[in-house]
Amino acid sequence: MKTVELQLPDELNMDKKDLLVFLAVQLYDKGRLSLGQAAEMANMNKSEFMDILGKYEVSLFGETFRDIEQDLNND
Repeated sequence: MKTVELQLPDELNMDKKDLLVFLAVQLYDKGRLSLGQAAEMANMNKSEFMDILGKYEVSLFGETFRDIEQDLNND
């Protein structure tokens, strides 16, 4: 894995773990990382990472929660 050093504004108020999880979720959502890669980046197992996806409103199945909600409302 690559190591990157970042300088973040104090106002961001994120610790290293929160930032790693956030980046892993975003990269997974954009299709840049697999579930396993994203979980590893976030220092979690796959099950833990899958659980956290909902907090960020990211679907495990590649659809947004809005897409699923619209599908349910159209039936």
